[in-house]
Amino acid sequence: MTKILVTGATGVVGKSTIEHLLKKNVPASQVIGLARNKEKLKDLAAKGVEIREGDYLDYNSLLRAFEGVDKIMLTSAIAFTDRFTQHYNVITAARQMGVKHVVYMSIMRKEGSGRIMSEVTESDLFTEQVLKSSGLDYTVVYHPPFADLLSAYYGPNPYENGINVPAKNGKMAPATRDELAEAHAEILSTPGHENKTYSLGASHTISFSEIAKILSGLKGEPVSFNTITAEEYMDGIVGQGVPRHVAEFITGWVLAIEGGEFEHQSGDLERLLGRKTKTFKELMEPTLV
Repeated sequence: MTKILVTGATGVVGKSTIEHLLKKNVPASQVIGLARNKEKLKDLAAKGVEIREGDYLDYNSLLRAFEGVDKIMLTSAIAFTDRFTQHYNVITAARQMGVKHVVYMSIMRKEGSGRIMSEVTESDLFTEQVLKSSGLDYTVVYHPPFADLLSAYYGPNPYENGINVPAKNGKMAPATRDELAEAHAEILSTPGHENKTYSLGASHTISFSEIAKILSGLKGEPVSFNTITAEEYMDGIVGQGVPRHVAEFITGWVLAIEGGEFEHQSGDLERLLGRKTKTFKELMEPTLV
């Protein structure tokens, strides 16, 4: 009986990973969710999933939580926190408690790219190095931007405001958080993924200018597309009340998209899911029609 623990179980990706494990007929008794607050996961507990309390920054809590666990899905810590310490603690505690296999979700990087995305790249590289040198079996899954959150980059009212970004025709291969979580569940619940890396780019690529055309076609209303400077883009975000350091972080993602950082399509996600991923049009159609 393999015990699988998923960290970050109160977040969308972590919780969806657990739900997909159950859909794949992994017995609930073999699935554990890790959360700082157990009360937030009463719905999963009601399905028979064991919920254990633990905090990435509380090493002893991780030792207790990892007892008897065989596999861990390390859901990466959020930006603007000490990701270095948090991820190091999880991997080190896993090794100490006899965990066999850790799966880590990293951010996709273009091969040979020297781009450093603030709050992301350096801690990802560090985590991958720690994991690969830990002696544990590992799997690294590289995430593209989330297709269901692309409006975070182009704004909530494109029909009124248009899409105004520091980008032209740079493409990305975004996947939904649910699709990525399903891929996690496939890796956690089936053999043969040890010491491998998967690049989870989606089946289709898209640019911000194409997003404008698709949105326009779906409602029959024009969505203008304008390339602006990074500074203008940042100022616009700050003008909405967002702190400047967060605006800089968001801008960094758009510039990386324009630079093709997330364009690679390895086919790994399709193979793990056994189907093509949703297109942006398929994703948006139900919300607009």
